Amino acid sequence: MTSLFNPLVFRTGLSAKNRVLLAPMTNQQSHEDGTLSDQELAWLASRADGGFGAVITCAAHVAKDGQGWPGELGVFDDAHVPGLARLADALRARGAASIVQIFHGGLRADVTVSGAPAWSASDDEGARPATEEDLSRVVGQFAAAAARAEAAGVDGVEIHGAHGYLLTQFLSATQNRRRDRWGGALEGRARLIREVTRAVRARTKPSFTVGVRLSPEDFGNAKGLDLDESLQTARWLADDGADFIHASLWRADLPTTKRPDEHAVPLFRAALPRDVKLLAAGAVWTRAEAERLLSLGADGVALGRSAIVNPDWPLRAADHGWSPRRPPVTIDELCARGLGLRFAEYMRRWKGFVAEASNEPPRA
Repeated sequence: MTSLFNPLVFRTGLSAKNRVLLAPMTNQQSHEDGTLSDQELAWLASRADGGFGAVITCAAHVAKDGQGWPGELGVFDDAHVPGLARLADALRARGAASIVQIFHGGLRADVTVSGAPAWSASDDEGARPATEEDLSRVVGQFAAAAARAEAAGVDGVEIHGAHGYLLTQFLSATQNRRRDRWGGALEGRARLIREVTRAVRARTKPSFTVGVRLSPEDFGNAKGLDLDESLQTARWLADDGADFIHASLWRADLPTTKRPDEHAVPLFRAALPRDVKLLAAGAVWTRAEAERLLSLGADGVALGRSAIVNPDWPLRAADHGWSPRRPPVTIDELCARGLGLRFAEYMRRWKGFVAEASNEPPRA
């Protein structure tokens, strides 16, 4: 079996020093205008210091009307390029590959921070249905965002087609009720994510790595998804030029909902060409859990919450006897592990993650 500590080499030539990646995570630490802050840079650089082979940023919006929350990283304007260049340089100096996740919130965009009406596949939750002009524009915005990341020296982008954001809304059989070429059967519902992927691939050099994150089935804000449709979408995206598919499983220790006797990783591996890498994420805490995903067919494992609590997880996991720190952890502990206070406070949203220090009152 391939070791977690073997290099992960993409067909573009990009090489990560190991197969442990920092998963993209909302942290709300960017400046109001979407430019990279020192706190966000410190958070990401600290995980490169901790041995992660590749670092994927939080979701970065490709258009102002796609912003999903305050303090979100932007990649919709050339003013964002210098900050992305700082990030790419910092990660490269620490031996980590850099990947910017690009997305549009769709109906999950926060109109109070974007200042623009929300739009989506259909009229859902107050969002208006997309026009042909909207769709043509957003495809170009994804491509332009990828070009900015490449110009900044970033190694690649991950197109966010998971977690119920715009591209997932179009894939959804329940949220996408269109009867034109962007809806109906899967071929129509997958048209937007495929056109985005093709446009990004066409706008960037062959050496620039392009991947797509997918939610295989319904979970949380991802609704109306079918496992077999997700596998077909992954096949199409490989045809369209995706260099990797990132399966967001939420609970990687569980089988699929549709087929309880099967795990998603072997299914996606079988659906993809051998040279298209498969990443998997989903509440992975231990080395054994990560190695199981590799044994099932994943090429790399992305860590989220376990990477928050264990900034040097890849270095520590080289010791078979090591056990990762688990929540609850205090705000002060999180800050000591490289999170800014705003990010640390945000983690209160995860039930049981944050504990109060015994010598201080609860923080609001």
